[in-house]
Amino acid sequence: MTDHAALLPALEVETAAAPDAAVIWLHGLGADGNDFVPIVDELPLPAGLALRFVFPHAPVRPVTINNGFRMRAWYDIVAADFTARADLAGLRQSQRQLEALIGRERERGITAARIVVAGFSQGGAVALHAGLRHPDRLAAVIALSTYLVDPDSLPVEASAANRDVPLFMAHGTEDPVVRFAWGEASTRTGPYSHGKIARYYIGITRTVEVTLPVNPLLGRPEHSEFRWVDFDEAMTLVSPRVRPVLRWAARVMNLEEKRPAAGGG
Repeated sequence: MTDHAALLPALEVETAAAPDAAVIWLHGLGADGNDFVPIVDELPLPAGLALRFVFPHAPVRPVTINNGFRMRAWYDIVAADFTARADLAGLRQSQRQLEALIGRERERGITAARIVVAGFSQGGAVALHAGLRHPDRLAAVIALSTYLVDPDSLPVEASAANRDVPLFMAHGTEDPVVRFAWGEASTRTGPYSHGKIARYYIGITRTVEVTLPVNPLLGRPEHSEFRWVDFDEAMTLVSPRVRPVLRWAARVMNLEEKRPAAGGG
């Protein structure tokens, strides 16, 4: 049973009576749950879709990088550096608090498979950390303008149930606070075969032959080894954890009938 007295305070918005799915959305550093409440009205949700949006408030704590000023934060940030930004004890505390909110939704009758964990910036880091470790299958994880904290521990701690959970990440290329490179690094696979990195591209082509443009910084295409395959062949070649990404991309791009090509390099 969830200890309701220990739950983080939160704002809730229900799109219809008797919700059968939930979105738990974590705000960024220095904000609070009010920050993303307006997004509910901006989403083009189908009429009659019964969702409960939960917008918790992070605890107030001193933040080292801001001269110890007390503010709402999911964990302390000790340096403006990718490898030393998060205090792991605070991060794990926020993970437990998020787990408690998930537990409450389940007690309300919503299964884990109908719960989306979302977050922005620091809240996105918690969403990634907790969502990928949650023992039961979630509906999806959304991580906006953020990065993966303590990536070295993920292969050991990742939940088998959520190894291929639908995951959406987005990041502004000109973000002056959470650098785009930090978020980009969190989307790549680990090195394999003499340090190579696997990436996947999805798009539409009217021709069989596809070439990659020259990267002006490198003076050559970014990838020296690549090939393009059609959607059906891609589904047979990629690992099981990548297949949901291809299906998701086809769906959101409305390309299912056009059969997008997928390339790896």
